[in-house]
Amino acid sequence: MGGDIVLWMLGLLILLILGGFHIAIALAACSVLGVWLMLGNLDIALSILGLTAYEAIRKDIFAVIPLFVLMGDFISRSGAAGDLYRICDRALRRLPGRLAIATIAGNTIFAAVTGVSIAAAAAFSRIAYPEMRKAGYKQTFSLGVVAGSACLGMLIPPSVLLIVWAILTEMSVGALFVAGIVPGLLLAALFAAYVIISAYRNPTIAPRFDAPLVPATKAEARSELIGGLGILGLVLLVIGGIWTGAFTPTEAAAFGAVGALIIGFIKGMRRKEFMDSLFQAGRTTAPIMILLITAQMYSRLLAMGGGVNYIQGLFLGADLAPYMILLLMALIWLVLGMLIDSVSIILLTVPIFAPLAMGMGIDPLAFAIFGILVIEAGLLTPPFGILVYTVRGSVADPSATLSKIFAGSTPYFLLILLAAFLVLTIPQLANWLPRVML
Repeated sequence: MGGDIVLWMLGLLILLILGGFHIAIALAACSVLGVWLMLGNLDIALSILGLTAYEAIRKDIFAVIPLFVLMGDFISRSGAAGDLYRICDRALRRLPGRLAIATIAGNTIFAAVTGVSIAAAAAFSRIAYPEMRKAGYKQTFSLGVVAGSACLGMLIPPSVLLIVWAILTEMSVGALFVAGIVPGLLLAALFAAYVIISAYRNPTIAPRFDAPLVPATKAEARSELIGGLGILGLVLLVIGGIWTGAFTPTEAAAFGAVGALIIGFIKGMRRKEFMDSLFQAGRTTAPIMILLITAQMYSRLLAMGGGVNYIQGLFLGADLAPYMILLLMALIWLVLGMLIDSVSIILLTVPIFAPLAMGMGIDPLAFAIFGILVIEAGLLTPPFGILVYTVRGSVADPSATLSKIFAGSTPYFLLILLAAFLVLTIPQLANWLPRVML
């Protein structure tokens, strides 16, 4: 009976989402209705779900999300992203398509101090895109590299998606953070290889840019030194602190936010910019927290109704090979990526998919990184493609249409999927570093 109710509630949930209801409202409504139908008493159902929400929000791990978002916003507003891009540009001067590679390298490092990709997409749209266009880079190629490389922010720690996954599956946030490093660097290398090969085979999309470097003024050199060393220091503080066991992820997030605040002050941020960062972090975090609360209610519905075991039995009873089930999961994630945001996709599917994968004997860390990568690809898929819309809104060029950004980011979408299946095929890419470091 409970399994049937869970299936009906899943169907209702999908209908509500397709009908335009906010995902949090849909999750809460289906959870209340489902538990009510199981227990036959509305007061008891509301009491159980209310207690579930209260216990969920009391977990100190939830503080990681606003702190990492705040850290990233401080760094973004301080101008350190621009310093980082110029440093990478100088370091990679001899490579074909160096401005595009500098964008990828900058995003790789910037991802290590921000929990969301949107900040990277917005920052590098204003910094890198004008430079590439001025150097004669093809517009579609320039837009694609900005949107595609911004995806690295969702994999390289600290990542909001990794945190949400850890909360839902009760995995270690620190272990997931460390697990994302090697696949993140692999993905960045795949992006860079694509740019180099494309620029070498077709120089018209990324002409060589051999103009002599204009020496930086003392003020510019000081700014780049502060920005570059500041970001490097934050990476060592946050990730190094977790690696060595000096900090818990929550403590590392707090130290990172304070460090970013200091960098912002040194870089010239004042009260208005700091307050804007606080408000923006609140606007980013509040919807995620509400989603997480309702997701805990949804998980309680699945647990009470035996939904996970019921759905797992349906999958296994279909006599599908494990790789077919994984392909089906990936397809569901990609389809959902066309309709809703990444956090909502994780909240809807991971409580069901993660136990199913573990039941098939798949390494939990490898499956988590595989899932994040496939869901990450949804950031570039039409019609939702939140990174595509972020780039479009951040670029001042009116000729930079959505169709051009989608077209330019397609190779990166395919490379993300390639990296996902490489991690699934070679789980050591995800679990080797956590075994060594933790």
